[in-house]
Amino acid sequence: MRHSLARDDTQHACARRRRQRLWWAFWSPLVMLGLMLGVWQWERAAEKRDYLVRLEAAPHQVAPRDRPPEGARVTLAGEYLPDETLFLDNRTLEGRLGVAVLTPFRGDDGRLWLVQRGFLATGTTRDTPSVATPAGPVTLAGDWQPAGDRGPLFGPNREGRRLQQIDLAAWSLDFAHDGWLHLDAGPGHLESWWTPSVMPPGRHLGYAVQWWGLALAALVVMLVGGRRLGRDRAALSVSLLLDSLPLKETRQ
Repeated sequence: MRHSLARDDTQHACARRRRQRLWWAFWSPLVMLGLMLGVWQWERAAEKRDYLVRLEAAPHQVAPRDRPPEGARVTLAGEYLPDETLFLDNRTLEGRLGVAVLTPFRGDDGRLWLVQRGFLATGTTRDTPSVATPAGPVTLAGDWQPAGDRGPLFGPNREGRRLQQIDLAAWSLDFAHDGWLHLDAGPGHLESWWTPSVMPPGRHLGYAVQWWGLALAALVVMLVGGRRLGRDRAALSVSLLLDSLPLKETRQ
């Protein structure tokens, strides 16, 4: 009988050891994950601060020969190519549905630029939008955006004269630089709708604090639970030791 009880206690002890190991194996990665995600968000906040500083310090350039830096103020003189106009689909402004008008522009030196002229309300119709374009020489100014990584596409990018994403390959033209001008001053300007998509650094800091708070909570749970499991294991070890003493005396 005592041998059976001792075997049961030993099995319980092994089971408790397994539970304790699983406990630490489960909570330790969660603590590390929270710490790492907090550090990542902290670093993202620093990157966004540097990015905003670069935007503020971006230069003002006139028909630059080299590719302008992101956020640079660019002035161009030349004329629109209205027959090459395409439309960036599914834009919204103040609750209105419409498109962004994309018209290539030939500078006085013959180089080609893509100009995002602004928002044109269309409603829900899928007819090809109609927009008036100034003729003859004009002078434009706006903020430069380099072409970057594009998001996923579900179907073809171009449908008629509408685009799902801005892609210079949609035109059979040799543009001066890989990017486009967001027009905000000059003939042909419509309603401005575009702003740089930048999450404020403070929001990243808030996320960092949240992740670190979750990591701290997980650490507390891990330590408290591990301590309780450790006490139960120690108590069982003492019980096994006491149960073994009478058996030794009987054998003597």
